[in-house]
Amino acid sequence: MEDTRLRITEIFHSLQGESRSVGWPTVFIRLTGCPLRCTYCDTSYAFSGGEWLSLEQILARVQAYRVQHVCVTGGEPLAQRDCLELLSQLCAAGYEVSLETSGALDVSAVDPRVSIVMDLKTPGSGELTKNLYENIAALSANDQLKMVICDQDDYAWAKNIMAEYDLSSRCEVLLSPCHGKLKATDLAEWILADQLPVRFQLQLHKILWGEAQGR
Repeated sequence: MEDTRLRITEIFHSLQGESRSVGWPTVFIRLTGCPLRCTYCDTSYAFSGGEWLSLEQILARVQAYRVQHVCVTGGEPLAQRDCLELLSQLCAAGYEVSLETSGALDVSAVDPRVSIVMDLKTPGSGELTKNLYENIAALSANDQLKMVICDQDDYAWAKNIMAEYDLSSRCEVLLSPCHGKLKATDLAEWILADQLPVRFQLQLHKILWGEAQGR
């Protein structure tokens, strides 16, 4: 553990803006680097830079905020090998830990105490070919699968994927309208009309603080 270091873009305290823990005061650990370039990415500042921190330093910064919820995010956190050890150490310290991942990298080795929030990429993301569909089999009821919907074609694709993999019986499914590309009311109406078994969500942090970094 002493020699384990990760490149960190930021560690900050905010309200969780997405997933089933939305609204909870949460410490976010944003790891640097991502192999994807989604059209709607709002964290491109995390593609490079950052500072190398040891696990001890990361855990100390998290502890200072005195909250129960911790979210490891990116970039793509699993692009750093030692992210797995960070997740396990956070769980061992007693935190409720979630991992925001693109689903382009293998999640099978993630500590089962972690709630995986896997973002399956739609055609509108521009990164459809990066989806590692084998990851779906690794998800459980503790996890969530998220899809960001850019238009009606994305919505149709999402419905097909849900049916093909019987997603709603495996884990909670989250659909979000792409910020600035799709009206939230349009997605809400489509979900209601189709009686789709999903959780509709908006990005609370953007409603509160817009595109501010560290929020």
